[in-house]
Amino acid sequence: MTRRLLDSFAHRLPAPNGTGQSPADARLELLTVREREVLVELARGCSNAEIAAELVLSEATVKTHVRRILAKLQLRDRVQAVVFAYDIGLARPPVA
Repeated sequence: MTRRLLDSFAHRLPAPNGTGQSPADARLELLTVREREVLVELARGCSNAEIAAELVLSEATVKTHVRRILAKLQLRDRVQAVVFAYDIGLARPPVA
């Protein structure tokens, strides 16, 4: 579902600036390196199981990271996390 939503609305996202990031968002600095990796995988539309396999983690650990990402960034759900990742230039939608 998230992947279909992204495919439908990704073209509306602003293009990243020359640094690959839009104006710095201090909230990103709150995340650990591993949480950023999980956020990138979320932005790719991966499920917890897919993230776990890609980053060699347990699904429970991925769930913990997702929960902490949402709390630290003050986001309500995974979709908001994906939009945040796109907005700051941390991830870009796949080219169709």
